[in-house]
Amino acid sequence: MTVPSYRIGSIPGDGIGLEVISAAIEVVRKLSSTLKTFSIEFTDLPWGSDYWKKTGSYVPEDYLETYRKFDASLFGSVGAPDVPDHVSLWGLLLAIRSPLQLFANVRPVRTFPGTKSPLANPPPEGIDWVLVRENSEGEYSGHGGRSHVGQPWEVATEVAIFTRVGVVRILRFAFETAQSRPRKHLTVVSKSNSLRNGLVLWDEVAAEVARDFPDVTWDKTLVDAMTIRMVNNPHTIDTIVGTNLHMDILSDLAASLAGSIGIAASSNLDPTRKNPSMFEPVHGSAFDITGKGLANPLGAIWSAADMLTWLGEAPAADHLMECVKAVCRAGILTADLGGNAKTQDVVNAICEEIEHRGLG
Repeated sequence: MTVPSYRIGSIPGDGIGLEVISAAIEVVRKLSSTLKTFSIEFTDLPWGSDYWKKTGSYVPEDYLETYRKFDASLFGSVGAPDVPDHVSLWGLLLAIRSPLQLFANVRPVRTFPGTKSPLANPPPEGIDWVLVRENSEGEYSGHGGRSHVGQPWEVATEVAIFTRVGVVRILRFAFETAQSRPRKHLTVVSKSNSLRNGLVLWDEVAAEVARDFPDVTWDKTLVDAMTIRMVNNPHTIDTIVGTNLHMDILSDLAASLAGSIGIAASSNLDPTRKNPSMFEPVHGSAFDITGKGLANPLGAIWSAADMLTWLGEAPAADHLMECVKAVCRAGILTADLGGNAKTQDVVNAICEEIEHRGLG
């Protein structure tokens, strides 16, 4: 019997990105060879800060043509201590997200067995949230500029762009995501009390879209109040949607509340499926631990599992995540989760669990 075959672009990028993407690839290959329900081929794309230092660009001229040849991509991190952050981010990650309209950024947040939330009173069943971030416009649209540079009267502007089509599509996606979950509840994050144009549009569209989802309950919370709610009332939260900037910040807080940003996974999706989606841990390049074998690979492995689900291999992805949970339950954790395991220890344990469970 012929099994589905997938071509994946591997973009490890910088810092620990190389280590965790290598770990995720090793685990997915073990999963594929054990289950034999799909085959997968990874092609390394050496785009990153080293590439920029050699060529003057983070990506080659035909990078979009190259990228579109894959079914999806697995991305590590971008950023180096000797490169300005705005150069690296716009040179690589946003250079892919923006032109390909990967407009839905999905960040699942979960407390894994054997790990601990820093919250004094976490939900009894642990944190289990999904955060949806608008990923193509808002505060990261790239509109604005600087004038009179270096003068006392220098001016810098950063213009947040909100289009009705952009707001409608992300809010529909968020309501659909909430609808697919058992609690069917969505929190819309806003700041329309002070941002009286773009975020008022955001609120109005949320109310319009909500009418198409009568089975989904929803509420609205201002972004500053949301930080308090996440800490003090985490049991009231299920699915959250917000703007590019707001959710960039809140998703890191959410990951920390679940145990560590090292477990944070994300999907940069084109829900129309016209372009390959990108799957990425969100912990950054972490040069302070690069090369020491300390990086937590779970964020990258979880991202790879979400990639498999997106490609239509949900049973394999579920199998992988059960193996991850078993390894966490056994206490094989990296330092950020309170353990003493190295990166490869976690990878080895997950691969052994995959093999042990086999097809069962």
